[in-house]
Amino acid sequence: MFDIVPEAAIAEGRATDAYFLRTEEALQYADRNPHVAVEVTADQFPTGGFELFAGVADAARLLEGRGVDADALPEGTLFDGGPVLRIEGPYLEFARLETSLLGFLSKPSAMATAALAARRAAPETSLLSFGARHVHPSIAGTVDRSALVGGFDGFSHVAAGDLMGREAAGTMPHALMLCFGPGNQEDAWRAFDEAVAPDVPRIALCDTFDDEVDEAVRAAELGFDSVRLDTTGSRRGDFRHIVRETRWKLDAAGHDDVDIFVSGGITPETIRELHDVADGFGVGSHITNADPVDFALDIVEVDGEATAKRGKLPGRKAVYRTPAGGHHVAAADADAPPGAESLFEPLVRDGEVVATLDIEAAAERAKADARRVGFGRAE
Repeated sequence: MFDIVPEAAIAEGRATDAYFLRTEEALQYADRNPHVAVEVTADQFPTGGFELFAGVADAARLLEGRGVDADALPEGTLFDGGPVLRIEGPYLEFARLETSLLGFLSKPSAMATAALAARRAAPETSLLSFGARHVHPSIAGTVDRSALVGGFDGFSHVAAGDLMGREAAGTMPHALMLCFGPGNQEDAWRAFDEAVAPDVPRIALCDTFDDEVDEAVRAAELGFDSVRLDTTGSRRGDFRHIVRETRWKLDAAGHDDVDIFVSGGITPETIRELHDVADGFGVGSHITNADPVDFALDIVEVDGEATAKRGKLPGRKAVYRTPAGGHHVAAADADAPPGAESLFEPLVRDGEVVATLDIEAAAERAKADARRVGFGRAE
């Protein structure tokens, strides 16, 4: 019904570029199937720009059941050059999987990096992923999982929650308010309060018809725990002033316990500007608009001999986190820098996934690694 490549096509290797199928035909015709080592790399050497590694769970599942071994940076690791994934085995075991493997890693790593930048802008502030509406619905789960790896507290997409066994967050859109019409905001808020389950947060949308401050105080008078401001960009003016005024008048009316949640075009810069006057943010396009990480998969060893195309580095590599938080890339058989920590860990052994692919663990790793390497900053 929809333009979605089915899961079976991905698992079978049909979600590939046609030249990999031609390669299979040529190698089979020549009776060649060398044992290779390949590495997935963005920049070959450190450039000073860290990115967050994500998408590992899907990559591991794609390799599962195939006669290969794989090592990878654990999900939630910040990397700056060098390989993030190495696969070893007969080339025809995974040749046709290259396109999907890179796709599983490229955009998720970009979105997780963007999410981590937002998280670092205000480490203690509540952040929700609102980005599913900006992408094809088939990858909404990828968006929200990447946001969680980057440290977000939750997300709004129901089906993404089904995939991850988590409850989606979210209360009311402008559509609900518009269906009741101007002057009837209280009716809309009451209908919501009386209809939805008690465990759903009572957050009233307060910018549809009247002044944000006026609607926020009116919603607070009805007993709502929080208000959300999603003012259209063309109407915002000094948005910080609007949020500060809302906070001031809520406090003056005796509603200092009512939180203010802000959404609509939120970026790390917006969060830094508003985190002292807002209690939470919904972030969407900042995550989904992140430019994909330009990963490439290259053969670096054939039948035990180091090799590579021109412009690439032959032979297996090792990557390390140095005591000062640097990212060091070296030949696999070279000495590690003093006190450095090797970052590669086993992912797949003889087709069996051996790594623990846990979202919470990845998010904690990203949080700790961000502090260690100085990624982003909080003010």
